[in-house]
Amino acid sequence: MPVNLRRLKLWSIGGGKGGIGKSMVTLGLGVALARLGKRVILIDGDLGGANLHTLMGVRYPHVTLEHFLTKKVARLEDTVIETAVEGIGLICGADDLLGAANPAYSQKIRLLNQIEELPAQYVLMDLGAGTSFNTLDIFNYSGGKITLFTSQATSLQNAYGFIKSALYRKLSRDFAKDDDILQFLYQGGEDDADHPVQSIPALVNHFKEAKPEKHARLTQALHDFHLFLVVNMVKSRADLKSPEIIQSVCRDFLNIATDIMGQVPFDAVVEAAIRKMVPFPLHQKKSKAMKGLEQIALTLVKESRLPRVAWEGGWAPPEEEDLGMEAIITHPTGS
Repeated sequence: MPVNLRRLKLWSIGGGKGGIGKSMVTLGLGVALARLGKRVILIDGDLGGANLHTLMGVRYPHVTLEHFLTKKVARLEDTVIETAVEGIGLICGADDLLGAANPAYSQKIRLLNQIEELPAQYVLMDLGAGTSFNTLDIFNYSGGKITLFTSQATSLQNAYGFIKSALYRKLSRDFAKDDDILQFLYQGGEDDADHPVQSIPALVNHFKEAKPEKHARLTQALHDFHLFLVVNMVKSRADLKSPEIIQSVCRDFLNIATDIMGQVPFDAVVEAAIRKMVPFPLHQKKSKAMKGLEQIALTLVKESRLPRVAWEGGWAPPEEEDLGMEAIITHPTGS
């Protein structure tokens, strides 16, 4: 198998609904990386509900993604605002742009293409809550994928739902012209004699002997969908079990590998800083949350440099229009 030595630059932080601390973790990781001497750019990818600039102490940004999406500026780089933290630039979200939460396909492609050209070693994207096409597509595009959650049962359910939606979105695009696999994605959860496959592992086994070539493509797609898990607001040892739960269900029902990247302890300092609209890590180097984020940052740097083993016989997925997510995210029986 060939080895991909390309360093991961774009890391997206997503997962479930709001209130799990994605913006805080994005900010903290950025500060931790900057303290390691890295040049970092943070992007508020919550199109329609941007708040990362508030956490950074920027009340009225003079330039946002709106200027790029509407071509008021030609380059994404021109929207970067220097912050109070040395080594960190910020691209503010476009929450004041009508329709920003649902940019056109051409706008999205232009955005993604220029992210790789940004003058930084690492780009951290703070994704919006939910499973919109734009959120899932940016998450899937990212070389580094981080799913964030807390130990609450509802957060675990939302995290699994987010991961599954992202995977199904990827498969629906990779196999846009493959009726066999699309039929499963649309109808795999139905108890139908004509559709006996009830999970992704079962789908893989279904094609293993019947259609080896299709099995190889599907296996490659699942292998390529690699993500990292981070649990936030940890208060007890019991909370540390939550990533293992996500790992288990992803392995059993989605046939994908996940790595536990770390945990962020609950820290009252964070909430106090948010209320004061100041970046919590700047004056709290001994913060419990910051210590956790520093360990995650070290892991991020290490994982960004590791060679990635790729499957032979790579192929280019076809372009196609958006598919209906209502059908795609149907949960298989028992998952």
